[in-house]
Formats: sequence, C-alpha cells, structure tokens
Amino acid sequence: MQHDVEYKRLYWHSRRGMLELDVLLIPFLEEVYPSLPDDDKARYRKLIDCEDTEIYQWFMQRERPQDENLQVIVDMILKRVQPD
Repeated sequence: MQHDVEYKRLYWHSRRGMLELDVLLIPFLEEVYPSLPDDDKARYRKLIDCEDTEIYQWFMQRERPQDENLQVIVDMILKRVQPD
C-alpha cells in the first residue's frame, strides 16, 4: 500500500506542465524507476523537488546541476533518449 502511495506521489510530481519535461520524466518513472537501486531512486526524488526552470536547463544541457547526485540522475535520464 505504501509503495502505491509513494509511486502515485512521484507520478504526480513528475508531471511538470512543460511538455519538454513531461516527455522525459514520465516515461523514465514508468519504465526505469521501478528497477532502480535505492540510491538512484533517492536521486530521482531529489530531482523532482527542483524547479522546472532548473530541470529544463539541465535537460537542454545549457547548465549542469551543482549537486553531483542530481547530475547522475540527469545523465541517466538523458542517456535514455540520447544513447551513444
């Protein structure tokens, strides 16, 4: 039960209202998040607490997060859509 509540909260907070963010965050949450190790899940939760403008700049690769943990999850999400 607690897992469902937490996932629904994450889903709600992953819907940012900016299409550019929604198309990255929602599929990542649905397809990748459930199988992530706990450390990466914590990084994702930290990411969705950030401001949309910051997240947008990071995903557009115009800026980098100062927090290394945030950079790890940003890189993970970007790698999904921009494979080598």
